[in-house]
Amino acid sequence: DSGLRFHYVAAGERGKPLMLLLHGFPEFWYSWRHQLREFKSEYRVVALDLRGYGETDAPSHKENYKLDCLITDIKDILECLGYNKCVLIGHDWGGMIAWLVAICYPEMVTKLIVVNFPHPSVFTEYILRHPSQLIKSGYYFFFQMPWFPEFMFTVNDFKVLKSLFTSQATGIGRKGCRLTAEDIEAYLYVFSQPGALTGPINHYRTIFSCLPLQHHEVIMPTLLLWGERDAFMEVEMAEITRIYIKNHFRLTILSEASHWLQQDQPDIVNKLIWTFLKEETTRKR
Repeated sequence: DSGLRFHYVAAGERGKPLMLLLHGFPEFWYSWRHQLREFKSEYRVVALDLRGYGETDAPSHKENYKLDCLITDIKDILECLGYNKCVLIGHDWGGMIAWLVAICYPEMVTKLIVVNFPHPSVFTEYILRHPSQLIKSGYYFFFQMPWFPEFMFTVNDFKVLKSLFTSQATGIGRKGCRLTAEDIEAYLYVFSQPGALTGPINHYRTIFSCLPLQHHEVIMPTLLLWGERDAFMEVEMAEITRIYIKNHFRLTILSEASHWLQQDQPDIVNKLIWTFLKEETTRKR
């Protein structure tokens, strides 16, 4: 309905159950490369470039990046792919969108899997009470500025972008599956295109007009995976998320893993997802 063209990468046969993957910031479909290979045997696995990212269209006005628009994108994409429901998986900002799709369109989500992002209500309530999380989320406020955040990412051959994935403070740890030179090059290629950072940062420029939420409950089986060494999200939010799930809820915290969990520990993450998908779960009364 938006008239936008969306880019996605798919694996697995058409007609198999749909698994839809939503990436975070600053990422694109490529962050799900390990999962595209892993789950194609039983699913039609589709990894999107979200609105404004990669090869997907990027409207110029920040109003086009409100959460309402991003949620509707997922609904429209599902229908365009010829499905009415899916297993929905989101990481980081894609996790935020996944939670909201599950809340707003529960009939479209058979199972919800979120990686390193708490229920949005937990996030907004926790951040107000915990200055330490407010500091970790400081980039949300930095991103409200026009043009300067984009400029900072480009300085010194995109040093900030590279260090997010590779530095000791925020990157994948020494026990993780480190990004190769080719992986880093893929990220640099996408985000060095003219204007390629504005769409992604615009996602954050509208957040304060969209939260807090009116509706909270999640009614489908939910798996929350969390890398405990996340430099941006405090692990306490993961456990609090439980109160909003009115169905089977499984939380797994990986002690040696970073924020970039599905790239950091792909084998473990894939195994945990398989276990969850194969579980027969019943709704809580």
